[in-house]
Amino acid sequence: MDLNEEALQLHRLHNGKLATIPKVKLENAHDLSVLYTPGVAEPCREIHKEKDLSFELTCRGNMVAVVTDGTRVLGLGNIGPEAGLPVMEGKSILYKVFGDVDAVPICLDVTDKDKFIETVRYLQPNFAGINLEDIESPKCYDIEDALKAKMDIPVFHDDQHGTAIACAATVLGALRLVKKELPQVKIVVNGAGAAGTAIVALLLNMGAANVTMLNSKGMMYEGMDMGRVNRVQAELLHKTNKQKLQGGLAVAAAGADILIGVSKAGVFTPEIIRSMAPDAVVLALANPVPETSYDAAKAAGARVVGTGRSDAPNQVNNVSVFPGLFRGAIDVRARQINEEMKKAATYAIANLVPDEELREDHVIPSVFDPKVAPAVAAAVAKAAMETGVARVQVDPEEVRKNTAARTQQVRDLMQKI
Repeated sequence: MDLNEEALQLHRLHNGKLATIPKVKLENAHDLSVLYTPGVAEPCREIHKEKDLSFELTCRGNMVAVVTDGTRVLGLGNIGPEAGLPVMEGKSILYKVFGDVDAVPICLDVTDKDKFIETVRYLQPNFAGINLEDIESPKCYDIEDALKAKMDIPVFHDDQHGTAIACAATVLGALRLVKKELPQVKIVVNGAGAAGTAIVALLLNMGAANVTMLNSKGMMYEGMDMGRVNRVQAELLHKTNKQKLQGGLAVAAAGADILIGVSKAGVFTPEIIRSMAPDAVVLALANPVPETSYDAAKAAGARVVGTGRSDAPNQVNNVSVFPGLFRGAIDVRARQINEEMKKAATYAIANLVPDEELREDHVIPSVFDPKVAPAVAAAVAKAAMETGVARVQVDPEEVRKNTAARTQQVRDLMQKI
């Protein structure tokens, strides 16, 4: 049985992957009176007096919505909200297992941008955060920006920022191994969609100074035909490819220290990789088939290679990011996820691999490393408090310890399934 058949059988057998279970017992009339009427009226009255008590007195305080319109699902494209539901359901499980964050999938049967925004905005009283997922570009930019402006809870498009954080953390680890500095290296990012633009923006924010971004037509530069450039790309073109070079991937990659792909399968040829600088770093992140395989890139001379695949070293995967990120944001009741919180998550992941453990096949921690989510949660909580977006103050070390304990409890429970 191949993976596709096994996945289909699992989903059919269990009628999906999620269920709701109570946190409290219901065995007698007293239990019913406490958890429902008449007892439930008291928390209702308290929340009516102070809305933020809903984070303490209801499931809202640990609940995230994973929301899509199904217009860009994995590598499958615009397959609709119903067909996108298995992915949102799976992501909800990842939140629970890796961060003990309760998450629910919400697939909206609306592709109109403004209607989508209004619908999600109306959901705010139910959730501590919103994870936007699998929404086509450039619509996803406007949706995230509008919801961040309208909502008082974190709104995070994981396809953009989760990918960027995981990628940037891998870059930092690889650079430590090859003993190069971010401000000095030449970086080429092939792909200018949601993930590509977010990677470029984060690397620039962290100190990269020589970045070139490519779309399907070649290198992008300030002043190019603006009819083919969206507003997010246009903003980045002020800071990238400052020499306004033109040409395709082969031209751009020559002499590059780092080559990042968020584009399509097979475009990183051996010739392109061989043209890069010594100790080259290649991150081929196209899903499900990357721009090059791990083995092919190593054979072509790359020093460090990473992909999104779990069957090769240096897996660059968003699951190392979003569970801990939201855990930390929720624990301080953050109003948003800002750039400092994203950078904090990036450094937290990268620094989990100490210098003495760095190897060509180990520049980023495994997504199954139990230290990842606690480290990210603590770093994000600290950054949220320092930047003034936290509603409450906590000890980041307690966040780390509590996240480690909570996720271990979830793993123990999973053993019983």
